[in-house]
Amino acid sequence: MTAVARPRTGAPQPTTEAVSPGASWGTVRTVLRLHRTALVLWTLVVVGLSGCLVWLGTVTAADERAAQEICDRAGQDFCDTTTAYFMSGMGLIGLGLGYSFVVVAAFAGGSLIGREMENGTAHLAWTQGISPVRWLTAKLTVPALVLTASTTALVLLFRWVWDGNRDLLYDAWMTDGFNARGPAAVAYVLCALAVGALAGLLLRRALPALAVATGTTWALSFILSLYRARLWPTVTSTSTTKGYPHIPDAAWQVENGALLHGRRVANFASWQCDGSAAEMRRCVDDLGLTGYYASYHPESHYWPIQLLETGIVLAVTVLATVAVYRLVRRRTA
Repeated sequence: MTAVARPRTGAPQPTTEAVSPGASWGTVRTVLRLHRTALVLWTLVVVGLSGCLVWLGTVTAADERAAQEICDRAGQDFCDTTTAYFMSGMGLIGLGLGYSFVVVAAFAGGSLIGREMENGTAHLAWTQGISPVRWLTAKLTVPALVLTASTTALVLLFRWVWDGNRDLLYDAWMTDGFNARGPAAVAYVLCALAVGALAGLLLRRALPALAVATGTTWALSFILSLYRARLWPTVTSTSTTKGYPHIPDAAWQVENGALLHGRRVANFASWQCDGSAAEMRRCVDDLGLTGYYASYHPESHYWPIQLLETGIVLAVTVLATVAVYRLVRRRTA
């Protein structure tokens, strides 16, 4: 008799890995437990800033208005300088909220990714049934959701206090509260998270990744702040030779100067023409001075500039995120 070969029931068959909801939640729970200290500290900071904003917008604002009213009734001068706790408090909170991405970049580069790459715990996780892509997704998604929700809440609360107490704020709209009042604050923390993850994967050491991520995100913010005025076209006002043009009180003046033969000359030294009326007239004619100009951004330009800066930062965030996934796939192929 001829033996007939039968298929082996125990032979391995090609399978497709399926990620169960329980496994996904287990990965998320692991990330939360591993970085619970950072989560607790961030929660305390958010709660503290929220409490300070509510206190400033209610108690401090009411006290300062009452003090100013008493000062005005007494006929005293410079009443607005006697109570400035609200303005200074809002300035400090706006500065901290606008630059909170520096802390996020340090955490993402040093603790979230860099330390695990340096200690080898990431490779250990990859051998325990968690794919590198799933590990990276959990590492980025969990803090991204926390940062987006908390930063958005702080921005909305900051705007509520800012808009309701403009009479107590003497700073212009382009100062420290510029990012804190719009989506740019959220975009910056997400960008810091992505850049920190990329630095951690590239350098595989906590301290160098922390330094590179922090320096890179700060440099991005610094460069955008330098060119912020050029993100949107300015408004230009001109005047005669009698003086510089009048611009709105809340305007952000970018440039001013003189019109010499119809050509703009920035930072013109008006003291060049001095003396009697006839001498000044002759000097003006010799220079070809036909008037003065001023280029500025009115307060209505806040949202176009804010949204353009947010778009640029989000584009950098997307590029960094794509680079992170390509890098982890290439190194674990």
